[in-house]
Parts: sequence; C-alpha cells; structure tokens
Amino acid sequence: MEKSIALLVVVVLVSCYGIQVRSDSSDQRYKEGEHVPLYANKVGPFHNPSETYRYFDLPFCSPGRVKEKREALGEVLNGDRLVSAPYLLDFKKEVDSEVACRKKLTKEEVIQFRDAVKKDYYFQMYYDDLPIWGFIGKVEKEGKSDPSEYKYFLYKHIQFDILYNKDRVIEISARMDPHSVVDLTEDKEVDAEFMYTNDFMKYEQDEEAADDQEETGWKYIHGDVFRFPKYKSLFSAALGSGTQLFTLTIFIFMLALVGVFYPYNRGALFTALVVIYALTSGIAGYTATSFYCQLEGTNWVRNLLLTGCLFCGPLFLTFCFLNTVAIAYSATAALPFGTIVVIVLIWTLVTSPLLVLGGIGGKNSKAEFQAPCRTTKYPREIPLLPWYRSTIPQMAMAGFLPFSAIYIELYYIFASVWGHRIYTIYSILFIVFIILLIVTAFITVALTYFQLAAEDHEWWWRSFLCGGSTGLFIYGYCLYYYYARSDMSGFMQTSFFFGYMACICYGFFLMLGTVGFRASLFFVRHIYKSIKCE
Repeated sequence: MEKSIALLVVVVLVSCYGIQVRSDSSDQRYKEGEHVPLYANKVGPFHNPSETYRYFDLPFCSPGRVKEKREALGEVLNGDRLVSAPYLLDFKKEVDSEVACRKKLTKEEVIQFRDAVKKDYYFQMYYDDLPIWGFIGKVEKEGKSDPSEYKYFLYKHIQFDILYNKDRVIEISARMDPHSVVDLTEDKEVDAEFMYTNDFMKYEQDEEAADDQEETGWKYIHGDVFRFPKYKSLFSAALGSGTQLFTLTIFIFMLALVGVFYPYNRGALFTALVVIYALTSGIAGYTATSFYCQLEGTNWVRNLLLTGCLFCGPLFLTFCFLNTVAIAYSATAALPFGTIVVIVLIWTLVTSPLLVLGGIGGKNSKAEFQAPCRTTKYPREIPLLPWYRSTIPQMAMAGFLPFSAIYIELYYIFASVWGHRIYTIYSILFIVFIILLIVTAFITVALTYFQLAAEDHEWWWRSFLCGGSTGLFIYGYCLYYYYARSDMSGFMQTSFFFGYMACICYGFFLMLGTVGFRASLFFVRHIYKSIKCE
C-alpha cells in the first residue's frame, strides 16, 4: 500500500560489495527455465550522470553475437542503448560460478579500464525491465597518501540475487565480489575471466501480518484525519477570500501579459484591482459557503458576512487611518470625497450583491465533503511531539523556501511600487509567481505528510497557516527594505508603507494559505484512498 502514496524511488546502495536495487513487480510472467531478457545499457562516471557511453565501449568480453534492442523515442532521448548482456539468467534456474567469457586484456585495454575505474565508472543493466547498477571496479587507497601508489582493480565476478513470486520477477539485487578482481595497476597484459552467480529466492509474506505492521503512523489515524477543523466558519471564510484573491491575481497577470499596464497608462493597475476585486466577490461567497456547508455548518449567513469582512474589513480600517493621515499632511495621497463615494457605491452595488449571490449558489450546490475514510465518534489523543513539530516552527520552515524563490524579484517590485522605477517585465514576474505557487504547494504537502506520520491529525489549519506563512516573510522583508534599501522617512511615509504592505502581505497569506490547504487536501485524499478504511 505504501507504493500508492509517492513516486517510486530507486535507491542505489553503493559499497565495495556493489549495490542493491528494489523495484515494483513486472507484468511479464515466465515458466521455469524460460529465458528472461537481460540487457546491458550504458556505462559512465558516477558523478556525471549525463556522461554515459555504450556498455561495450569499454573492452568487456562478449560470449557471442551482440544483439541491439529496438528502443522507443523516449528511451533514445534518455540516452539508453540496450544490447544483450553477457550473462544468462533463465527464470528459476540457479547458476553457481558460471564463466560468462574469457579475454586477454591488452595493455591499451588495461589503461582504458583503469581510467574508467579511476573515474568511478558504473554500469547499468535491465533484467525484465528492472534496473541494476554496479561499479565496474575499485581503487585501493588505504595507507597510501601518494596517488601514484594507489592500486586499481576491475571486478570480474557479479552475483545476482533474484526474488520471484510465483511466475513473476519482483526484485533483483546485484553484488560485486571484492575478492574476485583483476589488477589493473600496471600497464601490462592480463587475463580476465568474467564470472557470475545466479540465486533465485521465493517471495513469501503474510499479507494480514503485513497489514498489521503497516497500521502505524499516518495509516493509524485514518479515523481522525477527516475530522472537521475547529472554527469551521472562519476557516471557510479564509478559504473563500484566498480563492478570490488568487483569481484576482491571475486576472491581473493576464491583463499585464497582454500589455494593458504599459508604463504610461497611469492608474490602470489600481483601476483593475478595484473592478476585478468587485467582480470576483461571487467566487469568495460561493467557495466559502459551499465549503462551510460541506463541513456541516448551519449558520451560512454569518459565514457569508465573515467572508465579506475578512479581507475588506482590515483593508477598510487601514485605508481610513492612512487617508486621515494624508488629509492631515494635505498630501495628494488623500482620496477626494467623490472618489470615496464611488468606491463605496461599487462595494454596495456590485461587491455585496455578487457575494450574496455566490453564497446562495454555494448553499444550494448540495455538495458533500468527499472523505475516503469514515471519521470515528471520538478523536484520538495526539501524542506529545517535540517543539519543532509545533505550529510556529513548521510555519517558519514552510515560509522560508517559497520566500527564497521570490526574494530577488521582491527588490525590483518594491523599487517600482515604493520608488521611482518602472516595472515592465511582467512575464518574468508571472514565472516567479508560478514558481511560488509550486514551491508553496510542495512544501506544505511535505510538512502535512510529516505531521500525519507523527499521528497528529489536526492538519487543516496547520496546512493553511504553513502555506500562508510566506506572507509573514514578505512583511519581514518590508522591515529590511525600509531601513536598509530605501531612504524613506517621516510618519506619513512610514505609516503608508507599513500599513498598505500589511494589507498586501495579509492578502498573500490568505491566497497562499488557500493554495497550501488545497494541495494538502488533494494529497490527503489520495493517500487515504489507498488504504482499507472501515
């Protein structure tokens, strides 16, 4: 069941004895003694994964005619060049120290092999489409400080351990014998006898016992993971406001990319912000009320009012204070009474009606919360966790990485908004925004998984707070920019800068919190679909 929750990770364990690779079972089925294809793919330096060569570019010996495998376009683009390997591994037919081929290596071939060993060359093969890796040799450095005293050896004996289940190969590991080697230290001809051993082992496992063993960590709390969060009305309102702000941001970028906000189109950006925010308020109402009803909330009218005030309320209070400051300073930043009336009319005649209509639509959607697992009647007790697994440290970790992805671009944006530069490269800004969304989603999902693995099922608010924590980092950058990168001063400028930036960062908090929660919800639903929930 673990295979369905993540991408398959191929783990290469490198030691002097070789490596081991585990993989999913193949769809191919074989009879005892039937030939199973083994292909040699490529060789190359371990630390240069793009620098690969054909397997027989090194002077390995071949027992007969080498056959090339016809490959698809994707395999060719990946650098795969599969040819028949010099080892015969028939299904369930064990081999004890079989000689694959013999060859006298010339002086030039010894030098070629030694250079490859010196560069940590590895080989790659495929057995029934299961990958196998291994080093071709080793360097003996113990007790030798001078590289000229190093000794170089070529492995000549490989042991294959193959795990099968009935008529299918499900796992293969390869080990190089460190005692069966060819000395390549000197430039002289040497005899090489390439050998292999082949062991087949039956895969046996008690499925019920395995299920019992897996009933730990995140699987253990399947009866609590979909328990609705506390303060569901506030949570739904935050989700609705964040969805609206996300939609607003996308529309603004669309207008920017088609050239609406060209440098001399004064005021176009602020006009677009006011108009689009008003027109998208229905999205906030629908999202919030619909999700609130899915969480079995009853007072949807109060939820709708909370949604309408969650972002607009702090923004309105900030505006009132800052506009009063601007009036006291007789600054042009103070909005005329007529403009304020227009904004109020837009909010009254457009924003509020659309918010209510969206809320009514969300209430009547009759959508049910899709939970793959039934929630138990009584919640499990969350185990005592270390301090770094609490909300604040997790928010710090979640916010730092997305912030680091946009840190460079922030300076140019601040210099444009709070300075005298003109910002025109909206395409780059849009790419940065996409990167911000992706990084936020991935880091929030990762932290949610770690939280569930620690048997902490209260992930709803945590995922929202972790996703939105980047907004707090941006506000922290405001402090740095104001005192270290700008020459702003005075009460009016300081209050305008930190007041309006607080609103913007709060908007980022709601928007990215919504992204983080949505990504985590998708992930949690996916992983709990794959387990048996009674």
